[in-house]
Amino acid sequence: MDAQRLARVRRFVRTRRGAVATGLAVALLAGGLGTWATDTWPFDGRDQYCWGAWEQDSGPGVLGDEGFEGDDGRSRTSTGTAPTPGSPRGECRLTVASSHTFSDGDKDRQRTTVRVRYGPPPKSAGQRVSWLGGYLADRAMPLPGGLPGAADGNHGILVLPERCDARDGRPTAVTLDAHEEAADDDRVPDVPDLGGSQDVAELLVAAANRGMKAAGCAGGEPLRVTSALPELPERADTFSRGPVCRIPGLDVRADLTKETAMRLVYQVGAVNEDLQSCSARIARSVRLGERSDQTLFDAVMVREPRLTRLLDGVATTEAPAKGWRGTGDFAADRRFVRAECAGRPTAFLLLGTPTGATSDYFATFTNAVARRLGCAPVAPTTDAEGGRR
Repeated sequence: MDAQRLARVRRFVRTRRGAVATGLAVALLAGGLGTWATDTWPFDGRDQYCWGAWEQDSGPGVLGDEGFEGDDGRSRTSTGTAPTPGSPRGECRLTVASSHTFSDGDKDRQRTTVRVRYGPPPKSAGQRVSWLGGYLADRAMPLPGGLPGAADGNHGILVLPERCDARDGRPTAVTLDAHEEAADDDRVPDVPDLGGSQDVAELLVAAANRGMKAAGCAGGEPLRVTSALPELPERADTFSRGPVCRIPGLDVRADLTKETAMRLVYQVGAVNEDLQSCSARIARSVRLGERSDQTLFDAVMVREPRLTRLLDGVATTEAPAKGWRGTGDFAADRRFVRAECAGRPTAFLLLGTPTGATSDYFATFTNAVARRLGCAPVAPTTDAEGGRR
């Protein structure tokens, strides 16, 4: 074997850290290099992940070199099961790992996990409200080009066309969730970096297209991200003296202690005709040993048709409480109301542990959004003394 060919093999082995790639290189060596002898390749050398939906170096940051936080021990692997026509449910888990050794000998390890699910929403009404609200609240922004879904830097949801609905009529959705494994001595957990919300949208749509093809419900043209995701209206705000999310009457600080009020953080999310959200948190205190923020509430309005279809069957046939318009369900960890608003079915969700105060926040949010959309109040209105009627 000449030196030039051997050098090419060594370069291949160095750039392909997986055992499969190494084994393939050895096999090619043993076989006299096969097609390499004529400078033709039987493959392009790029790994594929999640049912073949994603490819190495195909655009999103987590699939390229920038997805690795360290220079050592780099690996990117995926496991899972693709949906099929007979069993239209699937799941995939992509794991990105690396490490970095500092000059003092300390080592920092990265283990980023991206989980994709393909299938209908949970059957349980309560689980479905919390499940959907988790993808629409906080920093989530609607997908562009009329795609029925939303994404932020770590999560995303996309509802598939009606032809992919489950046998019981529930829509099929593709969801994406990212998680960063925290070390025991991390005082504040790391946030997974997938490359940004635009990259999450690209990953989500690619998984949806591959999943539909595997399940036998793909259409003629694949789904596409045709433009940039909308930007958040504003950054998370703290130390503000005004109402939370700039919604008149949403005065949260008055119900908190002085110390807790100083740690109140709110996020204005999407604000358009199909989606609006407002999230309030109590920021973690490193001094008190807290590793995560405390959720005060997530309030969401959604009326994009395919997204609201996910909530079919959740509401009862009656108003959820006295003075509320429409139908809904009030439970210990959530509130849900569905009502006609300017001629369209509109859903309002509150996630968190409802108290007397947060119930008032939900009513204030709901009526403020209804007023913006041009419809009658959905929640009981306040009287001169501030009570609900």
